[in-house]
Formats: sequence, C-alpha cells, structure tokens
Amino acid sequence: MIRFWSYVSRRRLTDGLAGAVVGAAVTAAALLLLPEAAPPPAAPPSPQTASLPGLRATALDVVDGDTFEARVQAFPGQEIVARVRIDGVDTPERRGRCAVEIASAEAAREALADLLRDRPLTLTGVRGDKYFGRVVARVTASGVGDVAETLIKAGHGRAYAGGRRTGWC
Repeated sequence: MIRFWSYVSRRRLTDGLAGAVVGAAVTAAALLLLPEAAPPPAAPPSPQTASLPGLRATALDVVDGDTFEARVQAFPGQEIVARVRIDGVDTPERRGRCAVEIASAEAAREALADLLRDRPLTLTGVRGDKYFGRVVARVTASGVGDVAETLIKAGHGRAYAGGRRTGWC
C-alpha cells in the first residue's frame, strides 16, 4: 500500500487549516517579492548574503512579550492579519509559575508594545510555527532595529534558538 500522507502532514492538517493558509500566504508573499528574472550573476551568491526582501507590517495588538498581531502586506494591495512570534527571543510567560515571572511577563509585554507602537515593521525569515495560526519571523522596527536584540539588551528576554526553555522563577 502506498502512503500519501506522513504523520507530520496529517498532524499539521489537523492542527488547523487556517494556520496553514496564513503560513502559506505569508510564505507566498515572500517568494513573490523576489526580484524578477535577471541575467544570472557571474558567481552565485553565498547563503550568508542571499536574502529575501522583508514583508511590511503594522502591529495591531501585543499578545505577550514575544508575540504580537500584525497587519502584513502579503501582496500589493492585499493585506492579511497574522500572529507573529518574534524569532530569536524568549520572554517570561503571562501565565507564569510564580509572581516574579508574571510581573516580568507584563513588563516584557509593555516593552514590546512601546517598541512596536506607531512604527513601520519589517518581517524577514518568515516561517510557520508549531502553533495554529502563528508564524515566526525576525522583526525589525523603524528607528529601533532588531526587536529581539532590543528586548534582550533591555533585560526583558533572553536569546532563544528553539528547543527546551529554562524557567524564569
């Protein structure tokens, strides 16, 4: 018998079609923003220098210290609303295990709101997340720079590259 669906494919499908649609739309927008076909360069660019242009976005709401809701320009004249988890930073959880973590989480949320308020944003490295309806992206705010680095330097989070997180209590 031939298997057409892997366990991972079935799991992602059952996690929610809406999440897949949001991830696909943002990824498609990133791919469509590639420069039009041009003569090939003399030498191919190295992986370190090759990059996609960023997607323009505006923050609508801050969920917690490392996640916000944004209006993203997916295509010219087309916008989508997506939850964005900021790549490269972990902040305390609002439903923390102790009073210190909960207070730190609220401070991180407020700091992120201040960083994003009324600033044009650029999302790069956009990819799907393990949670329904959310994407992960590097976020740059006009006049601020890399949002993850800014939160870390201000003491509201720590560097995070995936995997198991350590507690805040």
